[in-house]
Amino acid sequence: FFFQILISLSLGLTPIQRPEMYIIGAQPLCSQLSGLSQSQRKLCQLYQDHMSYIGDGARTGIKECQYQFKQRRWNCSTVDSTSVFGRVMHIGSRETAFTYAISAAGVVNAISRACRDGELSTCGCSRTARPRDLPRDWLWGGCGDNVHYGYRFAREFVDAKEREKNYPRGSREYARILMNLHNNEAGRQAVYNQAHVACKCHGVSGSCSLKTCWLQLADFRRVGEFLKEKYDSAAAMQIGRKGKLELKDKRFNNPTPEDMVYIDPSPDYCLRNETTGSLGTHGRYCNKTSEGMDGCELMCCGRGYDQFKTYKHERCHCKFHWCCYVKCRRCTTLVDQFMCK
Repeated sequence: FFFQILISLSLGLTPIQRPEMYIIGAQPLCSQLSGLSQSQRKLCQLYQDHMSYIGDGARTGIKECQYQFKQRRWNCSTVDSTSVFGRVMHIGSRETAFTYAISAAGVVNAISRACRDGELSTCGCSRTARPRDLPRDWLWGGCGDNVHYGYRFAREFVDAKEREKNYPRGSREYARILMNLHNNEAGRQAVYNQAHVACKCHGVSGSCSLKTCWLQLADFRRVGEFLKEKYDSAAAMQIGRKGKLELKDKRFNNPTPEDMVYIDPSPDYCLRNETTGSLGTHGRYCNKTSEGMDGCELMCCGRGYDQFKTYKHERCHCKFHWCCYVKCRRCTTLVDQFMCK
């Protein structure tokens, strides 16, 4: 599946050190890559200059996943050398849905930006048509992020492995393929639909009498926040008689291509479980005063927590000096920390 490890002895790095280097497509030489499907290997051979950017996109996705879930029981940890996120990915849960979506989004983001920067031989600046509502005296044609190309290439490459699988229609394995493809698309849509028009002023003394505009990717943090909302509202699905995913609860609306779907309930992330891949929350820091998921009561699953003191170092008493730098002192304070039992 999508999070196959690419073992590269020449790098001598573990997935924990550089997990993005082990996601599909992170190495430029196709013959050295494990885990690629036949179609992906052909694409790799045709677009070798794209492969390192797929790795960059995967790294961006992993980092954003860890940021969005840093205060949750499951915190998107990279854990082993066979699947990056561990056995948790074997379960068709909300968390798996998010990792597929955010990784696909990362690939679109990286390829689109690489096109703009002139790093790829088969694409360049965005060729998006001039928006109809753009003022007539504003110029359209700055070098924009080529999100159209990034979307198409990511769809072709990332989805290829799922589409090559051959399971009986209506089987649980077939349902998982449909789930993965749907969440890949949700990630791509998040990047594509949030790309926006950006403009730069020109004129004497910054008068902004003229503007040049182009298509620009949204900041990836916005994409991550959007997908986190889709995670919270993900639709529980099951395989229907016609071999398609359908809602388990018919009272809800059918998911759109932008929504996430899942087919299995999430495992218990409170305790370490080798079977499900849960790491548990033992040893995780918690917030004693919070009533949210980062609070000690919820994070520690009622097991209690240990309290200890530690020194916190931070910059303080910063002053601006002419010209032009900021000078700060280094302050040390003794703070309370709380850790789940």
